[in-house]
Amino acid sequence: MPPEPVRLGRKRTLPSCPNPLFLQWLTELRDQAAEKGLKTQYVYQKALSSLKKYPLPLKNGKEAKILQHFGDGICKMLDDRLERHYQVNGPDAPIHSLPSGVQHSAPDSNNLQPSKGSSNTKEPSGSSGGDHKRTQKAESRKEKGGRKKRGYVPQKSSGGYAVLLTLYRHSQVPGSKGFMFKNELQVEAQPLCTKSFTVPELGSKYTAWSSVTTLIQRDLVLKTHNPARYSLTELGMSLARQLEAEEREETNEEEDDKSEAGEPVNYPETVDLTQDYNGNGDDDDDDEEEGGSLAKRLPPVICVDEEVGQWDEPQASEQEAAASGILLPGSYDIILCVDFIETTGGNTVRKQELVTELQKNGVTFDIRKLNVGDFLWVARERVASDPGQALQAAARELVLDYIVERKRMDDLCGSIIDGRFREQKFRLKRCGLHKPIYLVEEHGSAAAHLSLPESTLQQAIVNTQVVDGFFVKRVQDVKESAAYLTMMTRYLQKLYQNRTLHCRSRELEGDGPKGASISCSLMSFTEFNHGAVKNKCQTVREVFARQLMQISGLSGDKAAAILEHYNTVNSLMQAYGRCTSEAEKEKLLSSIRYGKLKRNLGPALSHTVYQLYCTKGPLF
Repeated sequence: MPPEPVRLGRKRTLPSCPNPLFLQWLTELRDQAAEKGLKTQYVYQKALSSLKKYPLPLKNGKEAKILQHFGDGICKMLDDRLERHYQVNGPDAPIHSLPSGVQHSAPDSNNLQPSKGSSNTKEPSGSSGGDHKRTQKAESRKEKGGRKKRGYVPQKSSGGYAVLLTLYRHSQVPGSKGFMFKNELQVEAQPLCTKSFTVPELGSKYTAWSSVTTLIQRDLVLKTHNPARYSLTELGMSLARQLEAEEREETNEEEDDKSEAGEPVNYPETVDLTQDYNGNGDDDDDDEEEGGSLAKRLPPVICVDEEVGQWDEPQASEQEAAASGILLPGSYDIILCVDFIETTGGNTVRKQELVTELQKNGVTFDIRKLNVGDFLWVARERVASDPGQALQAAARELVLDYIVERKRMDDLCGSIIDGRFREQKFRLKRCGLHKPIYLVEEHGSAAAHLSLPESTLQQAIVNTQVVDGFFVKRVQDVKESAAYLTMMTRYLQKLYQNRTLHCRSRELEGDGPKGASISCSLMSFTEFNHGAVKNKCQTVREVFARQLMQISGLSGDKAAAILEHYNTVNSLMQAYGRCTSEAEKEKLLSSIRYGKLKRNLGPALSHTVYQLYCTKGPLF
C-alpha cells in the first residue's frame, strides 16, 4: 500500500468534536434529566465528556460502546435518534457535519467534514457539481427539520418556569436592582411552582432549585458575584416575556369563561361544610352576592369533624377563649421543639448540622429541655407585645399528639445494652401523647461494626413497630432526618390550620379519642414536661413497676398487668402468704393475662418473680 502523500500548506481547522450530532442529542438528554431532577443527568454528563475526547467519527450508537460511560441504554437511545434523523432528513443526511449555524458562516464547510475514507478528501470543494447539489439538499432538509424542533420551554409550574417568570416580573418593577439573591428568588418563585425550592421530595435529593442549573447552561439565567446574584440574559428575557404573555392569555380566558357563564352553577351535593357562617345562619355579604341562592337554601351549619368526632361550635370571643383555655384558629403557630441534648455535647459538629439543615429548610423551631423524647410540636399562642409593660404576657403552649425519639445505630446498640431502650419506650407510652415516632438513622454499614449483631438491632426496630405500636421511620443521615422533621412540621401546620384547640389536664386523657387521627384536646407543655420528669418523686406503685421491669423478659405490658392485680409489694407478699403450697406460690402469677392478645404471663416468669421476693438469702 503506497504511503499517503505529504500535504503541504496551512493546517485546516478541525471541528472541536467529530460527532456534533451525538453531542447535541446527549446534551438534550442531560438537560431533560436535570429538569426532572433525575440522577441520570450525571451519567449523560460523563458520557458527554468521554465523547468530546474521542477524535474519530462514529457511524452509529453501537460503535460508541467502546467509549467509557457508554452502556447499552445510551447506545440504543443514540441509534433510535439516528434512525429518526434519517427518516426526517433522508438516508444520505450527514451526521458528522457541524450545526447549521456554523456551516452557513463557513463557505467551505464540506472540507471540515472528517471522513474515514479518502474519496471525499481527494476532490476539491468546487470540483464536483453533483456533490455540491447533494450537500445543499441535505442542508436544506436539515434546516427544515430544525424548524420543526421547538426550543427549550420549561414546563408550567416547574422550577425553571417559576424562576424565569419571577426574574422577569422583578425586572419590570420600576426602580428594581436588576437581579435577585437566592433566598428572595426562592421565596417569590415558590407560589408559581408545585415543588418545594428547599425541601426535596421523598426518595429524591433534588428540589425545584435544581432546574436553575439547566437555565444557566442554556444561557437563560446569568449567575454572578458572591453571594450569587441571578438575572435574565437577553435570551432568557425573550423566553420569559413569552411565558408571561401565555400566562396572561390563560388568565383572561378564565375570566371570560366566568363572565359568559353568568351566575355560578350550584351543586348541592358538593356543599363545603367548612365555610364560615354568621350566627343567623346567613353568609357574609360578599358570599351572598357570589353564591346566589345557595346561601338561602342552606340552614345554619355547625361543622362536624368526622375524624375526631367532635362538634366545632360557633367560635367564642378571644376573651372567652383565653379564659377557658381555648386556642382559636389563626391565633397560634405550630412550632417544632428540639431537645437541647440534640444540639450540645458529644459530637457538636454533627449535632449542629441538624440545626443548620432545619434553618436552611425554613423551619420555625425552639431548642429547650424535653424530659422525654427528642422532638415534639406545640401550638404556641400568638401574643402581641406591649411596649408599655415591662413583663410581657407568657404565650400558652399546647402539645400536639406527635413525639419523636431519634436513634443512631450506635446509640440504639448502647441503649439496648444498658437497658435505656426499654425504659425510654415505656416512658414514651406513658407520656400522654398517642403518636410516638421512632426515627432511626441507618448511616450505611455502621451497624456492622457495633458490639451487637446487626440482626439483633433490626429485630429490636421491628419489635418497636409491631409489638410496641410505634411508627418507625428509617433515614440514612442527619440531612434526611432534618428533611423528615421539616415535612412533618409542614404537615401538622396544614392539619391544624383551621382547628380550635382545647386545653385539658393530664388526668382527663380520655377527652381526646385515642384512635382518632386528629386530637384537638391537648395538654399544656408545662404539665406535659413536668409529668415526664425521669427522677421525680415516685409512688410505691411506680417503684414496684420499675422493680418488676428489671427482670429479664418482663416488659412494661407484663408489669402493668401484674400491677392491676397487686399494686404494691405488700399486696403481692400477702397473696403469697395465703397460698397453701410452694407450687401454688410459684404459679400464682402464671394465669395473669397481658397485652392486646391477652396471653398468659406463663409459669416461667411467675417462678422468677416468686424466687425474687420469697427466697431468703442471695439468688444463685
